[in-house]
Amino acid sequence: MSGQLKEVRLRIQSVTSTQQITKAMKMVSAAKLRRAQDAILQMRPYTQKMQEMLSNIVSSLSDNMVLELADERAIERVLIIVITSDRGTCGAYNTNVIKAAKQLIADKYANKDVTILPIGKKGYEYFVKHGYTVNADYWSMFADLGFENVKRAAIYAQQAFLNKEFDKVELAYSQFKNAATQVFVTEEYLPIPKVEKAENQKETDFIFEPSKDTLIAELMPRILNTQVYKAILDAHASEHGARMTAMDKATENANEILKSLKISYNRARQAAITTELTEIVSGAAALQG
Repeated sequence: MSGQLKEVRLRIQSVTSTQQITKAMKMVSAAKLRRAQDAILQMRPYTQKMQEMLSNIVSSLSDNMVLELADERAIERVLIIVITSDRGTCGAYNTNVIKAAKQLIADKYANKDVTILPIGKKGYEYFVKHGYTVNADYWSMFADLGFENVKRAAIYAQQAFLNKEFDKVELAYSQFKNAATQVFVTEEYLPIPKVEKAENQKETDFIFEPSKDTLIAELMPRILNTQVYKAILDAHASEHGARMTAMDKATENANEILKSLKISYNRARQAAITTELTEIVSGAAALQG
């Protein structure tokens, strides 16, 4: 019986230590989430308006003007930028991003030559392990997350598209909604998608200053770089939200296990005391008899 009590005591100590760790990790993630959430909420309206402007410009250009980054061609080679995290302990976050990318491949590019450009260690490890063609130049980006660093991956994708190494570039990542909700999405990156015009919609008339060619050549890469940066900020905030939620659930689960273990310990202790009392009473009775 003493051995059983010792085993339960050790388990209680182990679960208590784990609970302290998950509480600390939840607090750290909450602090990081606040900063990441502020960054994406400030960035999102600007990026959305810039993307809308770019799509409208591309849609309203005359037929005789060719934009290479908007060039739609037969799809044979595809690049998918998959944004995961460097670390685990964030529930099913990384699994869901990878699942979204795999579903995209299965639905649209099953018979195409697909290359994965992972951003984040977890995605890199998964796609290498499972035999995908992987560009391993940018997976460690979260170690030094900044616009200039992110821009390198965006410029690579644009240049590869211009060089016709890829006919299509897509993003797979998690859009941040709140700490408990992430939306796992895939979206077209290149060629620049055109906006479908509604019936009776007036033609948008843009006034370009300086010249149209000069402005678009300068504007397009900037907006495309910003689009990738926004996706990474979304993913970064989603990661911390998912980790905070996962650690909160882990803390609650540890608390439930502790309650169960303490009940088991008290029952075993009561049984041990009852056994000892019975032995004492039996011994005393034997001596008197």
